[in-house]
Amino acid sequence: MVYISRMNKKHKQSQDDELNLISLAQDYSDENKARELFESWRWPNGPVCPHCKHDEVYKLTSKPTTKAKNKMRPGLYCCAACRKTFSATVGTVFEDSHIPIGKWLLAVFILCSSKKSISANQLHRMLKVTYKTAWFMAHRIRFAMGPDSKPPKMLTGTVEVDETYIGPRSDIHHSKSSKDSVVALIQRDGPMHTRIVSNITHKNAGQMIRECVSKDAVLNTDQHGAYRGRFKDFKRHDVVNHSKFEYSRTNEDGTKSGINTCESFFSLFKRGIVGSWHHISREHLPKYANEFEFRWNTRKDTDGERMEKFLPMVEGRRLMYRKPLN
Repeated sequence: MVYISRMNKKHKQSQDDELNLISLAQDYSDENKARELFESWRWPNGPVCPHCKHDEVYKLTSKPTTKAKNKMRPGLYCCAACRKTFSATVGTVFEDSHIPIGKWLLAVFILCSSKKSISANQLHRMLKVTYKTAWFMAHRIRFAMGPDSKPPKMLTGTVEVDETYIGPRSDIHHSKSSKDSVVALIQRDGPMHTRIVSNITHKNAGQMIRECVSKDAVLNTDQHGAYRGRFKDFKRHDVVNHSKFEYSRTNEDGTKSGINTCESFFSLFKRGIVGSWHHISREHLPKYANEFEFRWNTRKDTDGERMEKFLPMVEGRRLMYRKPLN
């Protein structure tokens, strides 16, 4: 019985080389290597019990004389405090999955590196899993890409806010009543937040902006009525008038007013809908927005760095579409 205080450095050092799809498929096609790579990302300072958060654990192994059918599966640990067993996938979106961890890592890399996303049908062909499995894998990954329960990091500087409408087309002049609003709040040259609302109003627009944007920020919006006359407590509120074909304006102090960054984000998001998914439901729209928000916030990273930032986010999240029986 050997207690583990730190991770084996072998897999940590192997990450120094730039990770790409070929190296991931070649170097970590073996399930044990893939599992150890995931462990090194989730527990950079050594295994921690997901049940009680105690860091004094030991690895469970079978005796050499044990018959093959009775041997313990690799990657099993036991906590010295609560005595519960666990593996690296416990307490993550990968928990209770029979899919090999190597295929999970490939799916994560593909979604992290696909600028305009990828369909579940394409994922099922690439990973040789069923369509249902690929669809559920993609949604688990998108769910983990979403924000946690902590208050969002406040956006500062110049912040653009705009909305677009996603949903089925109406036969009556393309009415927006059957569509949902995707609101983008983007700090220029910085991070962003997305929010999904059934209809943007004076009340929810003010709530979204005040919980995401610092009062010291310069707010940029269009002439939508939900933004009108509500943000005088901010440093400044600049409005561009699209009805008069005004899309960007240079102010007297040399700053530029406009919401073209939001338009750029929406163009990417809609290319995902038109080119990859073709249709998305109201139920899953927030998870699709999570995916594009995460890639936008890590747009300056390489594909390998983006995947490395994502994997710790899988902890503490579960997504189950079938309610567990009591």
